[in-house]
Amino acid sequence: MIDLLITQSLRLEEYLRAGGVTMLPLALVSVGMWLLIVERALFFRRLHLKNMPLQKALAHIHENRLPDPNQYRGAVSLLVARFIQRRSFERMLDRFILDETVFTINRSLNDHLAVIGVLAAVAPLLGLLGTVTGMIGTFDVLSVFGTGNAKGMAGGISEALITTQTGLLVAIPGLYMKGFLDRRARILQQRVARAGYYLRRQL
Repeated sequence: MIDLLITQSLRLEEYLRAGGVTMLPLALVSVGMWLLIVERALFFRRLHLKNMPLQKALAHIHENRLPDPNQYRGAVSLLVARFIQRRSFERMLDRFILDETVFTINRSLNDHLAVIGVLAAVAPLLGLLGTVTGMIGTFDVLSVFGTGNAKGMAGGISEALITTQTGLLVAIPGLYMKGFLDRRARILQQRVARAGYYLRRQL
């Protein structure tokens, strides 16, 4: 098992070296993008699970009782908990507080999604930059040695192809996950907005 890991790490190091200088920023973009994707996916999953029925939410507000985190952890329970912590027990003011709480939660659902989209869009551009530098290296070899240095030409072409491939491998899953997370965020925003509208009518 250890030998396999060592072999794979050596292959990865060789792959990164063959791609040239643009492979490091591509790797950083990929790591940063996937860290944000995992964080958002876990956050949305937590808000989807153990959702509180609206009748239970209303009962908790009437009793001024925070939801039990072991029983309810969804988006509605988050709305109820934040509202209870800020409520004033004045009807009109509480309605404004509830509206602001809904707005704050819905805005927080979009956190990092724009950054994920930017990183996914930057990856193929970095791949294109690597393609250009690889081809420049190839033409430099041609200008000095003509077609007699096949190894030097192959290095430049290899760099161009590897960076293009890596940029697309980073960008395509990133754009897919960005669309997936956008849909999850919209579903949660609608759920929070419906809960806020229902609770506001009952205050």
